[in-house]
Amino acid sequence: MDISSPVQSVGFIGLGDQGAPMARAVAESPFHLRVWARRAASLGALHGRPHTAEASVRALAAESDIVLLVLRDDSDVEDVLFDKGLLASMQRGSIIVNHGTGDPETAVRFAELAELRGISVLDAPVSGGGPGAELRKLTTIVGGDAAAFERAQPVFETFSASTVYMGGPGSGQVAKLLNNALTMTNLKNAEDVLGMADSMGVNVAAFRHLLASSSGGSFVIQALGDQITPEIAPHLQALMVRDIEHFAEGVGRLGIDTSEVRDRGRAGAEGLIEVTELVERHLR
Repeated sequence: MDISSPVQSVGFIGLGDQGAPMARAVAESPFHLRVWARRAASLGALHGRPHTAEASVRALAAESDIVLLVLRDDSDVEDVLFDKGLLASMQRGSIIVNHGTGDPETAVRFAELAELRGISVLDAPVSGGGPGAELRKLTTIVGGDAAAFERAQPVFETFSASTVYMGGPGSGQVAKLLNNALTMTNLKNAEDVLGMADSMGVNVAAFRHLLASSSGGSFVIQALGDQITPEIAPHLQALMVRDIEHFAEGVGRLGIDTSEVRDRGRAGAEGLIEVTELVERHLR
């Protein structure tokens, strides 16, 4: 495969809450989408969209210029890469993209092992969650080979409002972990201040409206009651608790003391349901 040729065939593995709308965006683009799923029922997420369902990971790998992975964690990525034969079946010059959040050192290891076979691995975690994926407004944060990023960028643009190249292997994961830490420490700030506002009789709905156009505002404050509702808060809380521990472990392995940020971020995640219910009361 000519490493300078444009991507035409896109493989996709991981049709979950976030992956499915990403795959639909690719399917509705000029790229040829190829998909493998552990469960045939998952392919229903692409009903009515053009795609080819492959019988195995190896078959998908052999026919794809680039393969996007939207999986739960690094262990799932490792299973697909090695046990299910993705890396062994990709052509030289092709690209593998890990869109999940994981460990920076593991991202470097994946890239180094793939490079031995003439294959590029990009760590490209996304920010925006399921709602951002549905709107095709994700932020894709990319680490890895610069030339591979340039080839992959048109694919990322099918589901992203912003694509940011951070540098070499692992740098995308580092940036995503730091982003997650800021999200959850900002959430704790929001919980503390909105709780104070409520106790003082402040109209919290009006206060949020004020913050939307003032210096005290943040993305997470506006997401409360909008993208983050009481119905989905328990699910998001579990993901946030996992993410802040990923941050502490991944960044901690780089020799950085994460304890203070981790503790505040964990407190923010644990208070999500309560603050979401508070905001919901004022929006009724």
